[in-house]
Amino acid sequence: MEAIAEKRIVTNARATAAAQPYDPAYDPLVSATPGQGRDYAPTYWIGTAGEPPADDGPVTHDIDVDVAIIGSGFTGLTAAIFLAEKHGIKATVLEANRSAWGCSTRNGGQAQCASGRLKRSQWIERYGLDTALRLHEEICDAMQTFKGLIRDIDCEPQPGGHLYIAHKPRVMPTLEKEAKLLRDVFKYDARILDAATVKRDYVDDKEAAGAMHEPEGIGIHAGKLAFGYLRKARALGVKVHPASPVMGWETKNGVHYLKTPGGIVRARAVGVATGGYTSNSLHREFRNRLLPILSNSIVTRPLTPAEIDACNFRTTQVITDTRILRHYYRLLPDNRVQIGSRSAITGRDAPQDKYRQFLIRDLHRKFPALAGIPIDYSWWGWVDVSHDMMPRIVQPDPKTSIYYALGYGGNGVMYSAQAGRRLAENIAGVRTPELPIFRSRLPFPNVREMVEAELFAPFRRFGQWWLYRWYTFKDEVL
Repeated sequence: MEAIAEKRIVTNARATAAAQPYDPAYDPLVSATPGQGRDYAPTYWIGTAGEPPADDGPVTHDIDVDVAIIGSGFTGLTAAIFLAEKHGIKATVLEANRSAWGCSTRNGGQAQCASGRLKRSQWIERYGLDTALRLHEEICDAMQTFKGLIRDIDCEPQPGGHLYIAHKPRVMPTLEKEAKLLRDVFKYDARILDAATVKRDYVDDKEAAGAMHEPEGIGIHAGKLAFGYLRKARALGVKVHPASPVMGWETKNGVHYLKTPGGIVRARAVGVATGGYTSNSLHREFRNRLLPILSNSIVTRPLTPAEIDACNFRTTQVITDTRILRHYYRLLPDNRVQIGSRSAITGRDAPQDKYRQFLIRDLHRKFPALAGIPIDYSWWGWVDVSHDMMPRIVQPDPKTSIYYALGYGGNGVMYSAQAGRRLAENIAGVRTPELPIFRSRLPFPNVREMVEAELFAPFRRFGQWWLYRWYTFKDEVL
């Protein structure tokens, strides 16, 4: 990529302070932008990560750059890291609010060997065996990419694998079939554990009817990881500008004019890494291509040794259960329990306390010994779900230098590192592997995808409302 000069902005000695309060009711399907300089959500990760690292302050005048990355979360920052380290390109990262303000500091901190919402058996059904095998290789390579990136970041890693707990006995045959497929076809050492083994050797989740154990899985401190990526990117010469939302986007003669409140950023190429906070008004390419879904999390106060024994927490591995509206949970390094699951449908409804109470009820159902334990942190955030449940890292139009990495469906903690790497390769003109997630756009919900995802864009919120009730019935009654 031809280099062009950028008028560098004076570097801040400290992180840019919040200019607006946190908005608990923000909704990407309603709001044109996610704000300008809004404060972080009150998550455990932000509350315990320490002071945010220094950034480069808001854009204050018109600038010219080779590459602009929109979004300063895991994907945007890792893309900037790989552009600098592997391709000699120093990107400029634009963030609407504070650095790593969105998905990257609101997730559950679970790095699993997955991307998107589909299982390996579903990959075979959709893509065929050969492509499914190569996609598995990509995901395993992604885990190695992630491990390499976090090696020098103090993000409190908790390795050991992933425990996929059957929440009812009827789920076990499906888990057994999937585990056999993983072992025999994908050569991935998934093991089936019976209920007694789970409760004796791992954790006494009262709902556990057994589990599938996967060898790959790492719990991390999401805030410390995001801040570590930020430090690493800026040490490589990347510029990160918070409080600089893209409020207008025009392309003329191959140059993108990104309008921010402080000035126009003229970029030869643009990478979009805005996750579940992608506004429909950002660019016509993204309109209605994602279904943002809310996920809630709570974190308890630190458990006493007696409470840990009562729950028989003998593992700190990442855990999910087999509900369609799944729970994700684990024992954190400071002996708190974190648990999350799906939440409200609209941003307007998200602050209602009933969603926090639902999670508290679910915590008590799994661990009755924790009934009445104080909850120290509660938050929610948007998950970027694609209409066919798989991510895309792609240049949608070869005639236009726009690139994006979106649609992880709740499995972005790990895969965002690989997505950042692939996004950087795309921008630098390096060909990515021949896989569907790199060769096709995020789909609109056509007839086929409507059947698969059971959603249709103009009625997606109504469809989501109906689906949540159906899924709850399937999870808890059938």
